[in-house]
Amino acid sequence: MKNRVITISREFGSGGRTIGKMVAESLNIPCYDAEIIQKIAQESGFSEGYIQEAGEYAPGGVLSNVFSNRAYGPTNEDYLWKIQYQIITDLAQKGPCVIVGRCADYILRDTADCLKVFIHAGLDFRAKRIVEVYGEREASPEQRLRDKDKRRAAYHRFYTDKKWGQYRNYHIALDSGVLGLERCAQIIESLY
Repeated sequence: MKNRVITISREFGSGGRTIGKMVAESLNIPCYDAEIIQKIAQESGFSEGYIQEAGEYAPGGVLSNVFSNRAYGPTNEDYLWKIQYQIITDLAQKGPCVIVGRCADYILRDTADCLKVFIHAGLDFRAKRIVEVYGEREASPEQRLRDKDKRRAAYHRFYTDKKWGQYRNYHIALDSGVLGLERCAQIIESLY
């Protein structure tokens, strides 16, 4: 029997990570987020910082292929994707859990009883939140949000051939700016 897993994809600043932790705590199951990066670092030998950055940049594109080692074989990003894929699959096989980000919705599409969630919110809500929660002090937090979301979308598209954030790829999409983080967590728990 497949384990029940909740995957949470999210726009930057929407509170998806926090919601995932709230759900896991309430259901008394593990939540994997930064732990996945740590496991990839241990297995690959790359630093956690490098893995975090590589996980948001798609190695695709014609010019990228011309100017990278991709023409000669797999890139570091491809190597890290393969490790990430195996780690997420192993975590889902260990037992019920919540997995935040890292294309887990796609990776587990055939191997787990998966509730696929996408958390989003308006730009104003997210900009205010990254300033308050993360101490973001850039002149334009809105531009940082757009850039980060654009990188996540490109990475997701490259490795999954799916459009990040498109409703067809998820069971439910929740607007944390309208519903609030606590209500989003309650809805996910009730669906689980």
